[in-house]
Amino acid sequence: MNLAEQSLGQLARSIPGATQVFHEYQLDFCCGGKKSLAEAAAQRSLDAAQIEARLAELARNPSQETDWGQASAAELVDHILARYHEVHRQQLPELIRLALKVEQVHADSPDCPTGLADHLRGMQQELESHMQKEEQVLFPMLARGHGAMAGMPIMVMRAEHDDHGVALERLLALTNGITLPRAACNTWRALYLGLRAFKEDLMAHIHLENNILFENAAGMATRGHG
Repeated sequence: MNLAEQSLGQLARSIPGATQVFHEYQLDFCCGGKKSLAEAAAQRSLDAAQIEARLAELARNPSQETDWGQASAAELVDHILARYHEVHRQQLPELIRLALKVEQVHADSPDCPTGLADHLRGMQQELESHMQKEEQVLFPMLARGHGAMAGMPIMVMRAEHDDHGVALERLLALTNGITLPRAACNTWRALYLGLRAFKEDLMAHIHLENNILFENAAGMATRGHG
């Protein structure tokens, strides 16, 4: 099976470093992970063969990234908590502070991301509520190897991930694709740099849960019924 026919989620799961390539081409491998590379590239008028060549190169020379597909549920949960849940809790208050400052100082600029601080506050509330549900209910079940019983909470979390994806689209719309205007001040630069890191982290976070943690739990459920 050639790479172009595989889904973005499969490729992100099986080729370490693929997610970075997808970020460059703005391909959604977390919420849109079920689309094939060929399909996703066609929708964005991209050259699928060029992307495929980059992925093939990565597959031949794997980077030193950890292959989380091989980790136990407990190891992956620990990684997600430390690398993403804690990091989002640090990122958002600072991004909101910077957004407020930019909106106040540059309110009369046509490039001003008006409404961004409010949107980030909304994302912070949604994410916090989502992460708490995972930390209190779903993750302990998965870490104890009870993935076969977790079908319902996983379905709810996947739906909330789709909502986070919609919120990211809105964030991009408010910031012109997180593109700095030419005369941007340092606060504005710091804000957009932070937003880019937040976007990449959130997409990687959702990918690890949707395409690895939850898929593995679904596999356990299938094996349990077999």
